Amino acid sequence: MYLAGKGQEAFPISWLDSAGKTEPLHASIGRYFTPRFSPDGRRLAFAIGGQAEDIWVKDLDRGILSRLSSLPGLNRWPVWTPDGKSIVFQSGNPASPGLYWIRSDGSGEAQRLTDGTLHEFPYSFSPDGKRLAFSGGGDIFTAPVEGDPGHVRLGKPELFLGTPSIEWYPAFSPDGRWLAYASAEPGTLFEVYVRTFPGPGVKWQISTGGGSFPLWSQDGRELLFESLDRRVMAVSYTAKGDSFASGKPRAWSETRLRNLPTISVYDLAPDGKRLAAILADDEATSRKPPTHLTFLLNFFDELRRKVPPAR
Repeated sequence: MYLAGKGQEAFPISWLDSAGKTEPLHASIGRYFTPRFSPDGRRLAFAIGGQAEDIWVKDLDRGILSRLSSLPGLNRWPVWTPDGKSIVFQSGNPASPGLYWIRSDGSGEAQRLTDGTLHEFPYSFSPDGKRLAFSGGGDIFTAPVEGDPGHVRLGKPELFLGTPSIEWYPAFSPDGRWLAYASAEPGTLFEVYVRTFPGPGVKWQISTGGGSFPLWSQDGRELLFESLDRRVMAVSYTAKGDSFASGKPRAWSETRLRNLPTISVYDLAPDGKRLAAILADDEATSRKPPTHLTFLLNFFDELRRKVPPAR
């Protein structure tokens, strides 16, 4: 019994503005994941899948694509340091999993930061670059960045939020005083929340009806997230002291993102005007899901007929 459908799909990375206008950003078709802009917006890091998966960086001014990581297994979730000189990423290297640090210009070797026992994946740096926020085992941690550029290490991870719920995607606000994240209790939708940092203190719910992958605009005015129907939503907010007030979520754009569960497929450019986005194509958004199963009877008889035993 089987369900007919496509195999692994390939897709481009696009520019997307709030009016729904799209332009090619990386037009070559491939399997791309977790796009992230450099702090100056002139480079884009993302993972490219295939036999393996590695981190690549595209110079958007020159259109040059360079491979950054070359470790076995799946390597994704690039996070830029605030100075743009380095990137932290998650590696599923079977021999040495964990978080790695590498120079964004490709010089030098990747330095291993963690042993992978928490199944960590990174999401953001504090604005001063002194602390990394990451998820591990369904909880949220931060860790101090220590050492020097040639020999970076992470200090002891500190639990920011550990509850019976699942908490992912911790994003530092531009001023470093708040941490946005997604959380879900068993059997419920993920929603986006905000807490003070170092907190955790009181939580404020931001999304309604489902939300994940929070991102802050650099102007300190909006918090973005991906909705359950794969639109990018925006919420205006004000913060004073330890008080946080957010408005009603609205669609930043009606254009849908590609459905890649648990994987980020968009990032906001530093100027706040456009996204780098992996979009749902017209066929994916308009095509009805398959509704027919195929039953194949006497499968082994047919297999023996087509592939006779070796003599």
